[in-house]
Amino acid sequence: MAKISLVSSKYIVHATIDIDGTVDRPDIIGAIFGQTEGLLGADLELRELQRSGRIGRIEVNTETKVGKTSGTIIIPSSLDKAETAIVGAALEIIQRIGPCNAKLQVTNIEDVRVSKRAMLIDRAKELLKKMMDTSMPDSQELADEVSSAVRVMECVEYGPDRLPAGPAIEESDEIIIVEGRADVVNLLKHGFKNAIALNGTSVPPSVADMCSKKTVTAFVDGDRGGDLIIKELIAVADIDFVTKAPDGKEVEEITKKEIHKALRSRITGEQAKLDLGRDTERTAPQMFKRPQQYQQRPPMQQQGQPQQTGQFQPRPSMPPRFPPRRPEGMMQQSPAPMAQAPKALASVDEKKIFKGIMESLIGTRGAEILDGKLKVLGKVPMSELAATLKGVGTGVHAVIVDGDIDYDLAKASESSGVKYLIGMESKVKPGETRVQVLTVADL
Repeated sequence: MAKISLVSSKYIVHATIDIDGTVDRPDIIGAIFGQTEGLLGADLELRELQRSGRIGRIEVNTETKVGKTSGTIIIPSSLDKAETAIVGAALEIIQRIGPCNAKLQVTNIEDVRVSKRAMLIDRAKELLKKMMDTSMPDSQELADEVSSAVRVMECVEYGPDRLPAGPAIEESDEIIIVEGRADVVNLLKHGFKNAIALNGTSVPPSVADMCSKKTVTAFVDGDRGGDLIIKELIAVADIDFVTKAPDGKEVEEITKKEIHKALRSRITGEQAKLDLGRDTERTAPQMFKRPQQYQQRPPMQQQGQPQQTGQFQPRPSMPPRFPPRRPEGMMQQSPAPMAQAPKALASVDEKKIFKGIMESLIGTRGAEILDGKLKVLGKVPMSELAATLKGVGTGVHAVIVDGDIDYDLAKASESSGVKYLIGMESKVKPGETRVQVLTVADL
């Protein structure tokens, strides 16, 4: 009977109906047609409008509770807005359906084209974005792609070993030594044309000769292999500066920002030698220290390195790296209770857990904080440990660090109620803290 669907209609009339009695859906539809017949004239007769397809199928949904019937009525329309409003108003004249009183009220006349328009706009946005991403590259992207290809083509071969290098390797006063060809290509892509690759862990004679004439920066990966290359370079060549890629990353994959950050935070070759010397004295292996941590470390922790000249001056004996001692009057207030306070003794199981965490920390220059159940509360860099302990407050059971334990760290741990402080080595005497200090040798 009806020839119009919800899809092709322009408006939808929504109405509610309440009936004081029990009636069926056909009764409601019959009342709509019967009581509006002849009311609006021949042009707006519902039966004729349905027959011509200008009014769609009337949907009635009802439910009966406690002898009363209620529900909703939906009438799709392709009339104009004025005619649709007249048809909707005509529905409200229905006051009885069969023997029962009824109340019918139009709640809303929905413009279907509004929702279609919103869907159209969303779809147009998706199509435009897809078109711009695939078929309309940005001019800057085109320029970057061409520049990158040109820089890769600029990679040359240097010396009898035909080492990959940048085109400015010979005329530049400063050079950057990296591990492989991919590292040179990445530096070229970001504008560094004075890099040269070793192509292995051994240092070719041509590179060693170049190191004696130019200012050299060793730029290696942030892994154990990078540490081995640094040791080899320092042993056979004159290296002025040393830096590393971020931990776990290689020079060939880091971004331009990370390259600049690493080169700005480079350390001197003398400082690298000093750090490697400390590593060989430890009972457990430790990764090469990050350049940022050298700069963040307090000056008192850098043994034998004058800040004015940057040259290492060996001494017959190295004193513990403590801050300047307080006057005797101040020191006499705390040693007595500190020495007399009992210290907690670590059990065998605790030492086993401490040892496992210590092995996982080697080379990270970080620290892990444990609670009373020996669960990790967090992992922070060594440079931020003291501030973190102050923020955490009490509740810290143990602190494990990849580094030496000094007086400041012991005092910060003591203030936070830490029971165990574990590190590679300790520069704190037993009577100077109430915290039980353990080293790798103790574990």
